[in-house]
Amino acid sequence: MVGVARIKLGRNFSTSFLIVDAQSVKNADSAGAKGYDAGKKVSGIKRHIAVDTQGFPHAIAVTTAEVTDRKGALFALARHASDLQSVERILADGGYVGKPFASGVSELLGAQVEIAKRSELHTFAVMPKRWIVERSFAWLEKCRRLWKNCERKLNTSSQFVHLAFLALILKRS
Repeated sequence: MVGVARIKLGRNFSTSFLIVDAQSVKNADSAGAKGYDAGKKVSGIKRHIAVDTQGFPHAIAVTTAEVTDRKGALFALARHASDLQSVERILADGGYVGKPFASGVSELLGAQVEIAKRSELHTFAVMPKRWIVERSFAWLEKCRRLWKNCERKLNTSSQFVHLAFLALILKRS
């Protein structure tokens, strides 16, 4: 579905560049799967996505919040590795620094990891290409069911993320 939407926008069917990030989401009382992200101080789940330059998702995984960004991204990429063989570069933020992540991506996809670093601490600056994945998370937040995790199972949360992206792709193409 993503490939068809990319062609309608004048792009190639498959992408060679992905942007990876994770988002911690608070749980409602009814949610079953819980974890605690100590960095963000959030009890809930974490959504890991890899998007192309159009903001379309190519890899999605939903985990409990204590799973690190690196492990979750590798999990998402491994789930969709057969569809991502044309990927040559992956852009990520400072949370993905380290040899284990870079070597994991290299083993799975044969791609290189590029880390976008901030120039100064405690100042806001738009980092080139990183805003695309943040925009994709903002699109998810517009779905009423996704602003907070209310699902008992991680699989259900994952399916709602897929459904929200499917609606977005249909609207944009």
